[in-house]
Amino acid sequence: MKIAVFGATGFIGSYILDSLIEKGYEPSVLVRKGSENKLSQPDKCTIVTGNVKDENSISETMANAEGVIYNIGIIRQVPHQGITFDELHLQSAKRTIDTALQLNVKRFILMSANGVTPHGTEYQKTKYLSEKYLKKTKLDWTIFRPSLVFGPPRGKIEFCTQLRDDLIDIPLPAPLFYTGLLPFHAGQFKMSPIHVKNVADFFTHSISDSSTFGECYHLGGPDDFTWKELISIIAKASGKKKLKIPAPAFIIKSFASLLDGFSWFPITGDQLSMLMAGNTCDSEQAFRKFGIEPIPFSETNISYLYK
Repeated sequence: MKIAVFGATGFIGSYILDSLIEKGYEPSVLVRKGSENKLSQPDKCTIVTGNVKDENSISETMANAEGVIYNIGIIRQVPHQGITFDELHLQSAKRTIDTALQLNVKRFILMSANGVTPHGTEYQKTKYLSEKYLKKTKLDWTIFRPSLVFGPPRGKIEFCTQLRDDLIDIPLPAPLFYTGLLPFHAGQFKMSPIHVKNVADFFTHSISDSSTFGECYHLGGPDDFTWKELISIIAKASGKKKLKIPAPAFIIKSFASLLDGFSWFPITGDQLSMLMAGNTCDSEQAFRKFGIEPIPFSETNISYLYK
């Protein structure tokens, strides 16, 4: 079965690609010119060189496909390069959905995110709106909403590696963010980290399972961790000891609002808002339904952080 994949060169996309190939699917992938070497197994893919802003490129990628996986996503905008949440999370998703309808490719699987809402950050709103657009179609759709995703980065952006590089490795205490005036709950917001291989397997297990049509699944690992706990585990896996101090969020957000446009600043104001809102979910039933064994977040399973 041929599956059209959009977003195959990214962190999660590379694992989805491997899972598809392992299960005998034939991926057809859309990549930008010069990005072919970012594919994990290019020799086992039909490669279409083009752009997700171009309907002809989308149509060529979907030609003779029986399903579509839309996995394109960004965590930071670069407007002067045309890299925005609205363009990649919403407009390009809508073009891909419309093309699937035109070509009668009924199966459509969308990567969303845990915590999406119509009243949140631009990241959350555009993810929400792409979900809303898909749900109104007659496609056989499934939506996955992962929490924090971790795993060997393969040279791509991954949360734990980025946290190591931006916070753990620098000679400053790690911030325990808090709201208000007093740091009683500093660093106590929680997340449910899920391994990237588990996320990829959810996608590929669902392709031919009609019981997942019209369903939305929140994906998180088996355990919840506070920000403070995450920093400690990541530091230990990196071979470091890390001092931690309370950090008032309003000060960080003030700096972020001024420096959002600079890629060297480690966090945007919106990212901090989403981080502190927490990102947990109970996925026990989903793991059981799909027959997937959860890979826990642990020092052993993030040993790739050690340099």
